Amino acid sequence: MLQRLRHAEIMRRVRLSGATSVRDLASQLGVSPSTIRRDLEVLDRDGTLRRVRGGALPSVDADADRPFAEVAEVDGQDKEAVAARAAELVRDGDVVLLDIGTTTACLARRLRGRRVTVVTSSLAVLDVLRCDPEVELLLLGGMVRRSYHSLVGVLTEAALKQVVADRVFLGASGVRPDGQLVDTTLAEVPLKRAMIAAAGQVLLLVDRHKFPGTGALRVCGPEDVDVVVTNAGADPATLRSLTAAGAEVLLA
Repeated sequence: MLQRLRHAEIMRRVRLSGATSVRDLASQLGVSPSTIRRDLEVLDRDGTLRRVRGGALPSVDADADRPFAEVAEVDGQDKEAVAARAAELVRDGDVVLLDIGTTTACLARRLRGRRVTVVTSSLAVLDVLRCDPEVELLLLGGMVRRSYHSLVGVLTEAALKQVVADRVFLGASGVRPDGQLVDTTLAEVPLKRAMIAAAGQVLLLVDRHKFPGTGALRVCGPEDVDVVVTNAGADPATLRSLTAAGAEVLLA
């Protein structure tokens, strides 16, 4: 990959994730860690990102710099494939929790016209399903996180304590080689944990680019996940860690 193209891809991933390690970038771009370190030094000098020990941070707030619609277009075909496979697992009459994120928004579009109840903290899911007369839609309250079209905070967490769902479709910033789910956003992690507690079945929706993905905040371990929906190209060793912990892996 040419240096200028690699720099553009590094910036795309840093802005998307909010914090990225040298190891993850090297794995995702197929180059050595030393090459990534040199790239980060150049981008830091240019003021394009902030070089930190072990990785990089965006030079400005990642949420403000990466609108939800732009994030949705990144790896869009992979996300749509994962969402289509996940939709096949929803039965009429189900009560489903939909996490925030672009892949769950794709799933919401595939639930249009279905006789299901959808509970969500995602304003993107609300936008997709608000006019559908077949879907019973329950929106969790909370503080609006405008940049990522979501509701967060203690009100959202309190509302989730009243929910009993058949299954939750969960997103994550990354899946570590040992199967740990991680995320980049402090405000979202407690909600993901509350959704796991509120659902009878936990289904993780992660396209192949989330292996290993990014994120310094632990959401849960692989033992907390019942089903992983991903697509071809996801790291085989990580998938083995997930199955060893009891999760069923489905490829889109």
